[in-house]
Amino acid sequence: MDSPQARKTGLNLPAGMSETSLRLETFSGSSSIRGLSSLSSPSKSSTCSDRFIPCRSSSRLHTFGLIDNASPVKEGGNEAYSRLLKSELFGSDFGCFSPAGGNQSSSPMSPSKNMLRFKTDHSGPSSPYSPSIFGQDSGFSSEVSTPPKPPRKVPKTPHKVLDAPSLQDDFYLNLVDWSSQNVLAVGLGTCVYLWSASNSKVTKLCDLGPNDGVCSVQWTREGSFIAVGTNLGQVQVWDGTQCKRVRTMGGHQTRTGVLAWNSRILASGSRDRNILQHDLRVSSEFISKLVGHKSEVCGLKWSNDDRELASGGNDNQLLVWNQHSHQPALKLTEHTAAVKAIAWSPHQSSLLASGGGTADRCIRFWNTTNGHQLNSVDTGSQVCNLAWSKNVNEIVSTHGYSQNQIMVWKYPSMSKVATLTGHSMRVLYLAMSPDGQTIVTGAGDETLRFWNVFPSMKSPAPVKDIGLWSLGRTHIR
Repeated sequence: MDSPQARKTGLNLPAGMSETSLRLETFSGSSSIRGLSSLSSPSKSSTCSDRFIPCRSSSRLHTFGLIDNASPVKEGGNEAYSRLLKSELFGSDFGCFSPAGGNQSSSPMSPSKNMLRFKTDHSGPSSPYSPSIFGQDSGFSSEVSTPPKPPRKVPKTPHKVLDAPSLQDDFYLNLVDWSSQNVLAVGLGTCVYLWSASNSKVTKLCDLGPNDGVCSVQWTREGSFIAVGTNLGQVQVWDGTQCKRVRTMGGHQTRTGVLAWNSRILASGSRDRNILQHDLRVSSEFISKLVGHKSEVCGLKWSNDDRELASGGNDNQLLVWNQHSHQPALKLTEHTAAVKAIAWSPHQSSLLASGGGTADRCIRFWNTTNGHQLNSVDTGSQVCNLAWSKNVNEIVSTHGYSQNQIMVWKYPSMSKVATLTGHSMRVLYLAMSPDGQTIVTGAGDETLRFWNVFPSMKSPAPVKDIGLWSLGRTHIR
């Protein structure tokens, strides 16, 4: 028969053992409860147990991919039981979790190739650098995304304006050039004036007299001598520091509208359709004649290595000449209007840019090694001048009919960096400062305007509105 003690407790106790020895004592003090509260799982009940059961609701174990690509449940398995087991093992928020493309019935205990591989957590707050900001909704890429660089700001107004009386509105002339010694030369009527950018001093270089006129000016690369093309077809060379004429050379039958120096050769283009090459070390007036254009030559530029000469004409042709032949090495005829604007890239060899007149309006880029056209951009108006920046891979163009604007382009994307307006007539003349940051533009409205458009070579910081000179208008003569 059972003893009265066994009937009372429902336990079979060995002889000599009382019920009190098995009693589990609880802590009643508040300090003991606070001391254990940090170890126990959150619960509405204040009763403490003898086991530590961690809370997995905030552990985010799903970010370690513990259940990705798990092996399928064996045939006949209990799917409801598997889901219940997942919930008990990994927390309540795993009860409905299923990875993209995964199978909800996969066994959580099967080995996985993704074991302990950390994944992107999409449940947390979005970061300001989240790819979704940039249109990517599929999570982070393997590389850290950085915010796009803000576009460079270009001042919209000129920081200096010079009055230039009698500056001609003639598309085929080239009357403005800026020397490497920071002196600007401008042809006004029958005279050439020099304006020092460092102290704003104006000097009259020469006066050709009532029977002649200035059609082109061009400094040597060293900036000491300047060539002047005249309406009578002469080419005069002057010492810019002493204002003395050094040499006068003939050979053209009519006006000399464009000049181009390389390190030792001066090329001149004329309305007589010919290009003459002059060497000051030789007593003859010219050393070679290049014949290829069928109309007036209005554009001439030497390549940076002096090996090629590009010429543009009113016959819509762009010709490229080399030192070994008197025949053009390339004849590029895609333009449909006069080609005055020509520029060689200082950043890439054999890259040539050219611009067409009113009927063409396009800037075209060429590989002069094989003659292939690389790109063509319709600017919407007559292209009068082109100049590459030597500080950044950008190009500036000036325009005539019908918008009279100045445009800065990023190469090779040809996205617009800036569009500048201010001239009331065609922007026929363009020159760049020695540091490559400032351009000067001239037009038939008889003004020269100075614009800060390019950053310095050392620092890519945006150029400032306040330039080297004070704002306002000054007379050049």
